[in-house]
Amino acid sequence: MCRLFGFRSVITSQIHSSLVHAENALGTQSLRHPDGWGVAYYLNNIPHIIKSSERAFDDHIFHRISGVVTSHTVIAHLRKATQGQINILNSHPFQFGSWVFAHNGNLKNYHLHLEKLKSHIHPEYLKYILGTTDSEVIFYLLLSVLKENHISDLEKSCPLKLKITIEKWCQLITQYTGPLYGGEDSQPQENHLTFLLTNGSSMIAFQGGQNLHYSTYKNHCPERETCPYFSHSCENGVEQNQKVNHLIIASEKLQGENVWIKMNKGQLIGVGDKMNFFSQQLEVPFTKEISS
Repeated sequence: MCRLFGFRSVITSQIHSSLVHAENALGTQSLRHPDGWGVAYYLNNIPHIIKSSERAFDDHIFHRISGVVTSHTVIAHLRKATQGQINILNSHPFQFGSWVFAHNGNLKNYHLHLEKLKSHIHPEYLKYILGTTDSEVIFYLLLSVLKENHISDLEKSCPLKLKITIEKWCQLITQYTGPLYGGEDSQPQENHLTFLLTNGSSMIAFQGGQNLHYSTYKNHCPERETCPYFSHSCENGVEQNQKVNHLIIASEKLQGENVWIKMNKGQLIGVGDKMNFFSQQLEVPFTKEISS
């Protein structure tokens, strides 16, 4: 399956270590996920996206962009294709306006359900579906559900309303594809809806069957004596609605001082523009059985 990385911070930070230099950096993970990569970052609240269908480990552009990107908000993705050809149109992340989305998952028997899924997408979005991957379709389906529920800015929506909205999106998909796979093994051909979504100021992550980990604090912050943003939350666990200085999300734990917490299946986490952390457990159907 694919690999995800998300970063939201009050401080503009460089991501070179996480993508290239850490022991388990994304560049190294691309040896097992070779079907393309993409990095999205925000400058002055405007998303910039660079994508490729090449393997990140061998791609000099990936190494170069990883070394120069500094931002408050970053999403990166490594692709291991399950649906759609290996080309740049099918590489993640996907973007529409300020929204950026990356998916680690699969819709079982996707082509049998494609037209039914597209029937729930708002007409204004349909013309922007350019690739052949299930991930792009469910991105525009998610935007359609957000629009229907009058969520134009994640930070202005209460966590409960967001929970109900993401549950509705999951239910629209699983009514056709069946329950999400909840076994301990990955089973890449089963149903999975793990994703990251941001609009630059807010970021959410959903564990839809494929592993995700998150970190909001470190064992010891090396900049604790000099950082103007240093606070208690930088070195301690976070409570619901507590402000944090950073949120990092990754498919696999990355090396360093960050303390990583494994997300539960069906768990939705995120931060708004004020960097208040929230966590919700969604009512989403999972099965541990492999469907026929």
